[in-house]
Amino acid sequence: MTIHQAVLLGILQGFTELLPISSSAHLYIFPWLLGWHYQGLSFDVALHLGTLVGLVAFLLPDWIKLIGGTISGEPKMRRLLLYIIIACIPGALFGALLEKQAEDVFRSPSIIAITMSSFGLLLLFADIYGRRNEKGVEDVGWKEAIIIGLSQALAIIPGVSRSGATMTAGLFTGLKKEESARFSFLLATPIIAGAALWEGRKIVSLMGVELLSLIFGFVSAAIASYIAVWFLLRFLRKGSFIPFVVYRFIFALLVLLFIIINSYR
Repeated sequence: MTIHQAVLLGILQGFTELLPISSSAHLYIFPWLLGWHYQGLSFDVALHLGTLVGLVAFLLPDWIKLIGGTISGEPKMRRLLLYIIIACIPGALFGALLEKQAEDVFRSPSIIAITMSSFGLLLLFADIYGRRNEKGVEDVGWKEAIIIGLSQALAIIPGVSRSGATMTAGLFTGLKKEESARFSFLLATPIIAGAALWEGRKIVSLMGVELLSLIFGFVSAAIASYIAVWFLLRFLRKGSFIPFVVYRFIFALLVLLFIIINSYR
């Protein structure tokens, strides 16, 4: 793998993992279109770890407040940490149980086109529904945690988008746009860490791995994820999810066009 390939994939992972546009779809479709071969499990783990580092670096004040408040016995912080754990359970279970299907059955351009467009439509409805929402992250309760957690489990299917699903569910449960994104990012921290550990268990040896590719992929994913979180939280203070909905529709349409073109070759 060349350095520019590693950097491009790292940027794709960092941005698309945290923006509501599906990292799995992009990391499947782009190599498919460009004719790149699968880069290996160790590279996947490096990208996940890079994304995690960027995410944690941005959210460090939130996590310090959350963990510090929990240790000091602050009820709101204890409840919020509990609800984050509860919301992570469905995604972790589905990810472990449907791992094989996620790597095989679900990974097809046609499925990705369908999920990108259909869940984009859901995000559009949620954006319209949530324009007058008033809840913040600290207002999350049992109902919100369970609904958002179940939505996160759907992200096992490429094109759904883990962040997109949780932000959509957050809007439907009354969270403000920026707050739905913040709660989604808090959930992403243990989920991405768990995914990296789960994939990392399969790595027996790093022999033959291009170390420079791992490093460049890791660093570019970390920088991209930090920028993605910073951008989305600022953008949603006054903006909406509509640009991401439009992007998802365009992405799905382009994938369908490539499928049709390839079928006539």
